[in-house]
Amino acid sequence: MSASRWQLPFGANLIAPGRTQFRIWAPAQRSVSVAIAGHEPLPMQRDAHGWFEVEAACTAGTRYRYMLQDGMRVPDPAARAQAGDVHGDSVVVDPGAYRWRQTEWRGRPWRDTITYELHVGLLGGFAGVARELPRLAELGFTAIELMPIAEFPGARNWGYDGVLPFAPQSSYGPPDALKALVDAAHAHGLMIFLDVVYNHFGPDGNYLHLYAPQMFRDDVATPWGEALDFRRREVRRFFIENALYWLIEYRFDGLRFDAVHAIADPDWLDEMAAELRRTVAPDRHVHLVLENDNNTASHLAGDFDAQWNDDGHHVLHVLLTGEHEGYYADYADAPAARLARCLKDGFIYQGEPSAYRDGERRGTPSAQLPPTAFVLFLQNHDQIGNRAFGERLTALTRPEALEAAIALQLLCPQMPLVFMGEEEASRSPFLFFTDHNPELAQAVRDGRHREFARFAYFSEPQHLAKIPDPNALATFEQSRPLPYAPEAGRRANLYRHLLALRQSEIVPRLDGARALAASAVGAAAVLARWRMGDGAILTLASNLAAEPAAVAAQAQRLLFSSSESAARAVRSGRLEPYTTVALLASDG
Repeated sequence: MSASRWQLPFGANLIAPGRTQFRIWAPAQRSVSVAIAGHEPLPMQRDAHGWFEVEAACTAGTRYRYMLQDGMRVPDPAARAQAGDVHGDSVVVDPGAYRWRQTEWRGRPWRDTITYELHVGLLGGFAGVARELPRLAELGFTAIELMPIAEFPGARNWGYDGVLPFAPQSSYGPPDALKALVDAAHAHGLMIFLDVVYNHFGPDGNYLHLYAPQMFRDDVATPWGEALDFRRREVRRFFIENALYWLIEYRFDGLRFDAVHAIADPDWLDEMAAELRRTVAPDRHVHLVLENDNNTASHLAGDFDAQWNDDGHHVLHVLLTGEHEGYYADYADAPAARLARCLKDGFIYQGEPSAYRDGERRGTPSAQLPPTAFVLFLQNHDQIGNRAFGERLTALTRPEALEAAIALQLLCPQMPLVFMGEEEASRSPFLFFTDHNPELAQAVRDGRHREFARFAYFSEPQHLAKIPDPNALATFEQSRPLPYAPEAGRRANLYRHLLALRQSEIVPRLDGARALAASAVGAAAVLARWRMGDGAILTLASNLAAEPAAVAAQAQRLLFSSSESAARAVRSGRLEPYTTVALLASDG
C-alpha cells in the first residue's frame, strides 16, 4: 500500500500545495466563517442544505476554528487533530505526510485473532504502547485493541467521553505517532483494532447543539445523553466516514463498535458494515466487532465478524466469584447449565425474560452462528472498571480456579480477548477515571454514588465514601497494570503455552467449526464438544468448583490439562476440582 489519505466530505482537506478546503454542516446557522489563526475570519458559502464551504491559502499545521453568526468560535467536529484540548484550535493535517514502512501488510484472517485490550494512556501514550508490542507478540497475541482515542476533555479518560471523533487524543501523541504505532504493530505481525463510540458524544466539548441540533433526537435518550439521529443522512454519513477514515487513513485492521444497543436505528449498522466492506480494498483482512446488549444475531449473519459475548463473561464471573447482584442475578441460577449453553450456542439469552431487566425479553436465537462469531473474555475494561473499586479477578477468586477458566477461554473455539494485566496476574485495580472540569467532576462523583447505592454493601454511607474519586490523578495512577510478582511468571508462562497451543491446534481447525453438545456435569463443571473444520472433535471439560465432578471416561488425544493428575483422572471419568482438560480426536 502506498501513502494513505481519505478525502473527507467535510472538515479541513488539503486539496493542493498550500491550499485547504473547509466544510461544515451547520443548518442552524445563517452564516459561518473559518477563523484561521493570525488572520481575519473568512466567510463561508452556505448552500440550501446547511453546508458551509470555503477554500483558503493555508497548509498543514495551520490552526483554525469556525466562527458562528454570534461570534462564538468552535472547533471543527471533523478535525484531524486538536491543539491541546476539545475547546481549543483545530489543526490542519496532511494525511500523506507519514511514510508507511509496512507497505505489504494485508492483515490476518479472523480465525487468527487473539486480542489484547489496552488503555493507551495507562501505557504511556502511542509511543508507550509501541514499546509493549514485542512482549505481546512473543506471548502469542495476534491483535491489540485500543480503548477509544477520539479527543476527549482533559488528559486522562477511558475514552468514551470523546467529542471529536476524527482527532486522536492529543495527550497520547500527534497523529503521526498513532500511525507509527499501527506501523509497529504490523511489523510485529500484530493486527491493531480501535474501539469507536457512535452512540453518543461526551458531555464536555460538544458544540454541535449550537449549529447542528439536528444531529440529535429529542424523543430518545441514552444512558449518556441524547441519542444521535441516525434517521438523517448527514448523521449516518458522518459516522460511516469516520469508520472509513480509521480503516484507510490509519490502516487499522478492524473496529469494535461500542454499545450499539444505544443506537436507535440499528439498520444503520448493517448499512455501514456493507459500505465498509465495499470500500476497503478487497485484499485486506478487516474485522468488524459489535458490543450489543440486545444479542441480535442477525447482525452476525451479515458483514460483522463477531460480538463481545457479555453472557459468557457474566456466567463465568458468577461461577468464579459467587456474586449475584446487579446483572449477575440473571446468571445465578444453574450457572453451569448457562455456561454450557454459552459454549454451545453463543448467547445465553436468546429471547428469554431477564429478571434484571424487569422481565424484558432479551436476545434472539444464535445456535446457527459459528463459535467464531463470539468474543469470549474473563475480564475487560467494563467488567473491571464499572465495579466501585475496580477489582480484578485476581482479587476475587482462587488462582487455581482462575487458571482453569483461562484455559477454557483460550482453548474453546470462541475468539479470546484478554484485558491488559491479566497475562501477568496483575492485582492493580482498573478504576473509572476522568479529567473533567470541577462542575462535571462533581456530577460524575454523585452519579457513581447513586449507581452503587443500590448494592447491599453500599447501603451504608461510610462505604460509599470509600469509592475512589474518578477525577483524582491518583485514581488514574493506581490503574496502571503492574505484574503481581508471586504469580506473574507462572501466569505469563500459562498464557504463552495456551496461546501457542491455540495457534497450532485450534486456529487451523476453526473455519467450519460447529458445536455438537454441551452440558453441565456438576455445580460449576461443564463438558462441551465441537466438530472442527477438519472433522476432528474437540472436547473441553472444565470444573471451577472445589468438588470433583463425574464425566464419561475420555480417551482422546490430550491437548492440555491443568495438572498431570487431572489428565489421569479424566481418563477414568473424574474431573478434578479447579481443572480444565482439552482433548482432540479425529472424526470417527
